[in-house]
Amino acid sequence: MLKHVLSMLDIIGDVHGCCDELEELLGLLGPERGKVFVGDLVDRGPRVLDTVNLVRSLIAQDRALCVQGNHDDKFARWLAGKRVTISHGLDTSIADVEAHLDASQRESLRRFLAGLPTHVVLDGGKLVVAHAGIRQDMIGRAGEEVRAFTLYGDVTGERDEYGLPVRRDWAAKYSGAATIVYGHTPVSRPVWKNRTLNIDTGCVFGGSLTALRYPEMELVSVKARRQYANPSRPFLV
Repeated sequence: MLKHVLSMLDIIGDVHGCCDELEELLGLLGPERGKVFVGDLVDRGPRVLDTVNLVRSLIAQDRALCVQGNHDDKFARWLAGKRVTISHGLDTSIADVEAHLDASQRESLRRFLAGLPTHVVLDGGKLVVAHAGIRQDMIGRAGEEVRAFTLYGDVTGERDEYGLPVRRDWAAKYSGAATIVYGHTPVSRPVWKNRTLNIDTGCVFGGSLTALRYPEMELVSVKARRQYANPSRPFLV
């Protein structure tokens, strides 16, 4: 178990292969604190494998935790030979793997991504990290309903004008005591709502990579070096 779970943590938003920015952010945050990643390590950005290897190294050193994002899950399914649609930046992850990994290394990567938890409960239940968020009644539970919610959010089954899933605003209804930190849906700046915080500030789309320092509730961000991918839905101010 992470040594820092009862003390100080840095919770880091969706990286999406932006390893230059991650290295810069980690330099600002320092090595003394535990790190928790909200998932979506892969796809779209220029250094997918470097990002995964850095996070895996921190986890192996007992210095970090990471929850599974929907992009991590889809990439793991591709690595397993499942039929998936090559979209939303998956091609960048595939190209990185095909250029650098042999069969055994690909299987090791698949096991790592597929084995990431749906969410983590920290600091005696005061803090929960889940990729797309989580309802209060789901905290600490497993199962397909919990997995679908934490990967994709509270989807309605409909599509918006950009072809993206329509999601209910679960955070607007949240009334729990735990602070929930999540990402998944890029926002121009971190958004607090009812003890929930979205820290996906769209680094891969030219925004920034953001971390929440817990328990101080301070935000630290680094700007993207450039825009690596185009968002499906406009989000930057």
